[in-house]
Amino acid sequence: MTKQFLSIVLLATSVFFSACTQNTITGKSQLSLISDAEIIAAANTEYKQFISTSKVLTAGGSSDAASVTRVGNRVVAAVKKYYADMGKSAELGAYQWEINTVSSKEANAWCMPGGKIVVYTGILPITQNDAALAVVIGHEVTHALASHGKQRMNASLIKQLGGEALSAALANKPKETQALFNSAYGLGAQYGVMLPFARKDEYEADKFGLMFTALAGYNPREAIKFWQRMSAASNSSQKPPEFASTHPSDENRIKQLQSIMDDTMNKYYKP
Repeated sequence: MTKQFLSIVLLATSVFFSACTQNTITGKSQLSLISDAEIIAAANTEYKQFISTSKVLTAGGSSDAASVTRVGNRVVAAVKKYYADMGKSAELGAYQWEINTVSSKEANAWCMPGGKIVVYTGILPITQNDAALAVVIGHEVTHALASHGKQRMNASLIKQLGGEALSAALANKPKETQALFNSAYGLGAQYGVMLPFARKDEYEADKFGLMFTALAGYNPREAIKFWQRMSAASNSSQKPPEFASTHPSDENRIKQLQSIMDDTMNKYYKP
């Protein structure tokens, strides 16, 4: 092993250990090679461009948008209280929550780092009620809070750069960060469509999204019915709804939800 290679290994190792943080939602140790501020800035850039080219409905002019805003605000309030009760409110300091409803046939929804939430009207015939809508929003908010996309960015950064370039990549480079964000989230070529998360990330989003649904005062048992309807919608045509294609709806997911339902109801649901 050469001295140069050894120095690279030592540098990478020291960076990894110094860059590890514990996620408040999952409790897991995560790499943080790129700062939250940089990621949120990149997210806001893509979000603004998406909003500027989409048909956004207002709560005052659309009953659909009014429902999304009402439910979204309750889920966000539950998230804020959860963090406050844990003494972690400062972690949400950079979050500037926004909730928008976009007129689209796509059955889709997402939440970007920093709290930018978008729900497509195409998913509302599948949610059918406020509780199921809370399940969807809670699920997507959890992806952002659990830093699932950020971890994908870290993996891309290590894979693309690695070794000697790693330390240079940690410098404040907004253009490079923006490109990495677009690649990790699948944005840029088709706005509003994100790459699918790993199965373990999906299960985490299901679990903690269910918790936020309950904390917001919505019956989390609606999650089972929602995913059953989503599964039926996916099987009714050759092209599944966008939300289903990026969030696998199958028997294992429903079994996973059923396995944690009673515990969630007992601990968090206060109608």
